[in-house]
Amino acid sequence: MASTLGGLQNSSSFNSAEIDSLARFAIEEHNRKENAMLKLARVVKVQEQVVAGTLHHLTLEVDDDAGNKKIYLAKVWVKPWLNFKELQEFNHIGEPNSDHDVETDGSGSGFQSVPVHDPVVQDAANHILKTLQQRSNSLYPYELQEVVHAKADTAEGLAKYDILLKLKRNDKEEKFKGNVHKDNEGVFHVKEIVQDHS
Repeated sequence: MASTLGGLQNSSSFNSAEIDSLARFAIEEHNRKENAMLKLARVVKVQEQVVAGTLHHLTLEVDDDAGNKKIYLAKVWVKPWLNFKELQEFNHIGEPNSDHDVETDGSGSGFQSVPVHDPVVQDAANHILKTLQQRSNSLYPYELQEVVHAKADTAEGLAKYDILLKLKRNDKEEKFKGNVHKDNEGVFHVKEIVQDHS
């Protein structure tokens, strides 16, 4: 989706080993440049921006050399195909429990936006399309124009997706909202599809 290029998205790979290593990389680079002694306490929040590669915005809680906890925003630019990784920014943005300390560890936090070009989102969208097709009994097939918006809630081994799709049928554009569950076997279940008139 060209329209999402450069937009800031909440990361779908939160708490992964990759994010953890990016966070450590950001702190090590900062320490090296500034001769500082910061240590990673935890990753508070992760967002990413699709540029030539991905710009990861990591909100980090760190311990400084005096043992004080601080919140920093690190921006790490990654181009995996070039094996390129660079710390763009590393800024102190506040103290823990201030407004910046946003708990988004993914547990019970409800729905969060996910990138519409995420392969799982595309899979879920195709399941909505297929189900809609089966229900419509129309000669004209629905064509997927774009995934307008997608939100995911992953809890207890079940991933739930709320997806807004723009579809086209017989030259007429229609929008549908679909709710899809993906169980821990990886099977999609379309729970509901409603036409969206917004």
